[in-house]
Amino acid sequence: MEEPEAAKKCIGYLPEQPPLYFDMTVLEYLKFAADLKKIPKDKRSSMVDEVMEMVKITEMKNRLIKNLSKGYRQRVGLAQAILGYPEVIILDEPTVGLDPKQIIEIRSLIMDLKKKHTVILSSHILSEVSAICDYVLIISHGKLVASDTPDNLGKLAAGSNSLIMQVKGDKEQIQLGLESIEGVKEFYIDVDEGSDVWKVTVNTEENVDIREQVFYKMAEKNCPILEMQSKKVSLEEIFLELTEGERVPMEEEKELLEESNLKEEILEQGEENHDGNL
Repeated sequence: MEEPEAAKKCIGYLPEQPPLYFDMTVLEYLKFAADLKKIPKDKRSSMVDEVMEMVKITEMKNRLIKNLSKGYRQRVGLAQAILGYPEVIILDEPTVGLDPKQIIEIRSLIMDLKKKHTVILSSHILSEVSAICDYVLIISHGKLVASDTPDNLGKLAAGSNSLIMQVKGDKEQIQLGLESIEGVKEFYIDVDEGSDVWKVTVNTEENVDIREQVFYKMAEKNCPILEMQSKKVSLEEIFLELTEGERVPMEEEKELLEESNLKEEILEQGEENHDGNL
């Protein structure tokens, strides 16, 4: 990198464990961080005040960091990342260990930040990624396995183009009705235990909405639809589907390690027996 100092000024970083000095007050710490970032002295005080107001810690500015809750410590860490208003802000697991109320507050802060900054969020909490991120990269064992918007990733996942229904009526009529609808790739009809209702799963072609056609066709066949919903694939399901093949090498590695340990034990036992015979 030709200009590392200039590059660092463009990046704000909050690691999983915020780099805080517990014996400092919030104000002292942020002034210290501003000094490290070489923020001009004439702008330092006003910028610290602005950032504290932004992350809502102004009322805590004279308190020692060690006396703050985990949620407020996370806010202080976030404040130091924002100081200097860098173009890119990197957040590593920003909500780990927080209670639900604190998680909502931190998410709200991140949503506000992304209006003026590029925010890179690293997290294993996929529901959080779904709630916050506009673009997702999935990395498995150091390899990039997917890169797209959450909506587009959902379309790529198995079962993403599916209708799940509960239909009352004659199974043969339901089958004939579905077979006549254009866009239906395949369907499964199973009896819903304990009732005379059929559980129907319909897989469709990509970007095809057949709900209206299904409604009219089932009405024509005198088979009322009691329930209909489009299957929504969660980011957790997408992640598991994309990384499923990546787990095999790890299992093989574990087996090899166990075999190696077993061989070492046999060799050690052999050496002990040999020494005993001597």
